[in-house]
Amino acid sequence: MPAPNTLPALKALPALKALLAPKTRPALNASNPLTALTALRTDRLRRRLAGAELPRHIGLIMDGNRRWARERGFADTRLGHHYGARHAGAVLGWCEALGVRHVTVFLCSAENLRRRGDEEVAFLMRVIEDVLARDLAGPRPRWRVHLAGDQSTLPESTARALAHAVAATADCPTGAHLTLAVGYGGRQELVSAVRGLLHAHADSGRPVRALAEELSCEHIARHLQTAGSPDPDLVIRTSGEQRMSNFLLWQSAYAELYFCDAYWPAFRELDFLRAVEAYTARRRRYGG
Repeated sequence: MPAPNTLPALKALPALKALLAPKTRPALNASNPLTALTALRTDRLRRRLAGAELPRHIGLIMDGNRRWARERGFADTRLGHHYGARHAGAVLGWCEALGVRHVTVFLCSAENLRRRGDEEVAFLMRVIEDVLARDLAGPRPRWRVHLAGDQSTLPESTARALAHAVAATADCPTGAHLTLAVGYGGRQELVSAVRGLLHAHADSGRPVRALAEELSCEHIARHLQTAGSPDPDLVIRTSGEQRMSNFLLWQSAYAELYFCDAYWPAFRELDFLRAVEAYTARRRRYGG
């Protein structure tokens, strides 16, 4: 494999997927003490969590892909998005192993689509199409895919690939649900929910004053893009940034937040389990 800083811009993702795939985990032996120690700590923590009250729904803000690529010496930092997308599969496996049945992954914000350069956005959309959407829609799917975000802002090919993943996993028998937030913004979702609520009320022929008098949180929640899914219990953000960045603002009102310094592609199972352990140690008050 050529040195990272000599890799060309990724133009044909499917052809290079095998080349860029993560290497097999090193064997545990005395010649690799750091890996052995990490594996030992991971296994110990996994056993400690057995029988604990675990989060039902985890939100993941997968941040730090480009910074990870830059520090690894990649000339094209966009390659971090590819590695990040590949790593999402591993993280979903950790969720599945713990019995977490609902996961929402923040892949691309509405602000990303507006503020990032056209070439980077196009690259990221190809990654979503060729790595995430295609793999999730493969034979014997493990997760039923749902979408959040304004699909009309996405390239036609990306919207089509995501719609195919939704359709292909509709009968997934595992009971596990994965929401992909693409072109998503929490504020934009709330505006859309209120707009939908007003349209529905207008269609009923009742005056707006009646809606104002009876309006409740449940009315708005029914019009959110995540309607039908439980609110997240735990939101994990990687890369050391400590903010929500417009992610599930309504739904995360009472979520526990965990911020990890590791960049998303370097986020280990040990880091993930530490986040879950921190959740189990907190006393949830739900505003009380």
